Amino acid sequence: MIHTSNIARRHFLKSSLGLAIGFAWAPNLLAQSTITLPGSLPANPKLDSWLHIQPDGKVVVLAGKVEFGQGITTALMQIVADELEISMSRIVMIPTTTGISPNEGVTSGSQSIEYSGIALRYAAADARELLLERAASKLATPVAELKIHDGEIIAASGQKTSYWTLADSELFQRPVSTKVTLKKRHTTIGQSIERVDIPAKVSGGSAYVQDMKLPGMLHARVVRPPAPHAAILNLQASAVEKMPGVIAVIQNGSFLAVVAQREEQAIRAQEVLQKNAQWKLANDLPQSLAAWFRGMKQKPTVDTTVSAKQAIAKSAVKVLSAQFTKPFIAHGSIGPSCAVALMQDGGITVWTHSQGMYPLRADLIKTLGLPAEKIICIHKEGSGMYGQSGADDVALDAMLIARALPGKPIRVQWMRDDEFKWEPYGSAMIMNLEASLDQEGNIVDWKHELWSNTHSTRPGEPTGDNLLASWYLEKPFKPSPVKNIPQPAGGSDRNAVPLYVFPNQKVVNHLLLDMPVRVSALRTLGAYANVFAIESMMDDLAKAAKLDPVEFRLKHLQDPRARDVITHVAKMAAWQKTPLASKKKGKLYGRGIAFAKYKNLSVYVASIADVEIDPKSGKIVVTDLYASADGGLAINPNGFKNQIEGGLVQTTSWTLFESVPFNQEGIQVSSWAEYPILRFSDVPNVHVEIINREDEKSLGVGEGSQGPGCAAIANAVANALGQRIFDLPLTPERVKAALALSTQTT
Repeated sequence: MIHTSNIARRHFLKSSLGLAIGFAWAPNLLAQSTITLPGSLPANPKLDSWLHIQPDGKVVVLAGKVEFGQGITTALMQIVADELEISMSRIVMIPTTTGISPNEGVTSGSQSIEYSGIALRYAAADARELLLERAASKLATPVAELKIHDGEIIAASGQKTSYWTLADSELFQRPVSTKVTLKKRHTTIGQSIERVDIPAKVSGGSAYVQDMKLPGMLHARVVRPPAPHAAILNLQASAVEKMPGVIAVIQNGSFLAVVAQREEQAIRAQEVLQKNAQWKLANDLPQSLAAWFRGMKQKPTVDTTVSAKQAIAKSAVKVLSAQFTKPFIAHGSIGPSCAVALMQDGGITVWTHSQGMYPLRADLIKTLGLPAEKIICIHKEGSGMYGQSGADDVALDAMLIARALPGKPIRVQWMRDDEFKWEPYGSAMIMNLEASLDQEGNIVDWKHELWSNTHSTRPGEPTGDNLLASWYLEKPFKPSPVKNIPQPAGGSDRNAVPLYVFPNQKVVNHLLLDMPVRVSALRTLGAYANVFAIESMMDDLAKAAKLDPVEFRLKHLQDPRARDVITHVAKMAAWQKTPLASKKKGKLYGRGIAFAKYKNLSVYVASIADVEIDPKSGKIVVTDLYASADGGLAINPNGFKNQIEGGLVQTTSWTLFESVPFNQEGIQVSSWAEYPILRFSDVPNVHVEIINREDEKSLGVGEGSQGPGCAAIANAVANALGQRIFDLPLTPERVKAALALSTQTT
């Protein structure tokens, strides 16, 4: 199989068809039609924005959604191969590149299959029909009597032609038609085809931007302030400039970097330069996370009623209320961020693992003061990329340095402490829930009120500049104003509206304008915390109603697909009604269940967790995690399962361990020693089964299991302890405090 490579890019650019392509996307074409185009087609309606048939038997595919370990490259290839009825070996995937690829914004929110996948599916189906019509004319045979075999079109008479001889530079210069019939019988769609991005990753090949090597490439390191909002007071650079291999020390305001011939030389120079720089500190952070939480509700907010409904219902006989919290969480990517940049002939190119080539370029235009056509962003996968880590920031780092040293490729590699101290974190949240039960155990009233910072400060906003280095330049930029992602997807209020049906309901979001630390998108955004709170409350309500947690959830669900994943996971895990906590050989055992439909738009996931707790140490071990998932038509079932499995492992780490420590002086984490994560020895046994619905549209699955997985663990812990822990993470200290409280109440 062919996978994204420089060879593929050269192959595309040298073809006559490739050179003839005008990459123009014309949304005004939509004004001629009342048809709503699916996925990413409204912004990129032209067929030749998506694919090209070449005379040598290759199909060039362009997509604006990028690969960062989720297997999207393979899945998109499967979609195109299926609709065109060709071998995947014919497909050449072009890395997402500004000015060439369709603009699909940011690869986030589990939207790649839903948006890019469906757009490519229609594009490939339309291309197939156009080529069949042309073949029918050439072979004097009705379209219905033609057959396709790996791009060869065969008539009943035995006459043949092919995609490669029929296609020309004009055929695809038209809007994608959505009137074409998508295939019902699949060849590659629905198959667990091996991922094309894996071989280089497991063989030590050049898989990541961190592996890139260009002729004459220099290595750079950025010297960061000791804390946010600091400014440089004094710099003694002469000693560093004389160090072996050092090419230059670059300063622009409080942006400071060193460039050397070799990487280890740059690292040594960075260490010396750090010692020789004096900074003015702001000392403006809260004393601790607890202090931030205490003052959170008094901060300025933008308040929004997300959901409200009122109906006549039976009188409540029981009312439960609780407050839940989630801390700031780091991405903690295994491979710190990296970028390579080169400036020449007045233009600048960056190879980056950013999730949004066009949004990144929008901020680079502001910062660098260059026109769009002079800035090229090429996607190159990064090690450990998800959410918004430092990938966009390191791209600007590299370009600022490359601009100062034109003609020299510049590689900037963040260090571990750079990543921990300067990446945007997932926002801390407070959720206050209150719910009422009637005599029959029905929820008759539901209130959910939440406080959170924004969950997206990605590049590409109309005002401001969201790239880290831009705030420290001699002429600094300001970040974009804080805002929330609107419903139905939502940001901090993502999944705050339950899928359960209640007669009375009110959900209110308080968006905090003051951010004590830098925050942005961490996988699931607000869904992880909101599902934790909702599903914890559902378990406590079930207990108050004296109903089994599975039965109680089904009692309040009307969506048949939601009901199916719950009953399916209960069967998988051999769920017994109202699981009782047990104690054996000094250990406590518990079991819990949780459910959510991600964003109420994407994959359905129900999860069951089994936990073991040592009451002496307070340590929780998640022994088993079960999940049933429904994402509609599964393009690659194994890839689908991988995403759900990965989410369950990640949420186990978040739920048991992760929180960013800070005080007034700055972020107090610079290595894994200060930021514990799940170890291999504690990874649970993960059991995932998918419900493949071939007649339903494909849904996003990448972030669907983190919320239900977390809540299932929390419910299992509450089941084992006899007391609920309302604050994440579920640390040994909190376990022991809950056990002490349980002893007091009994």
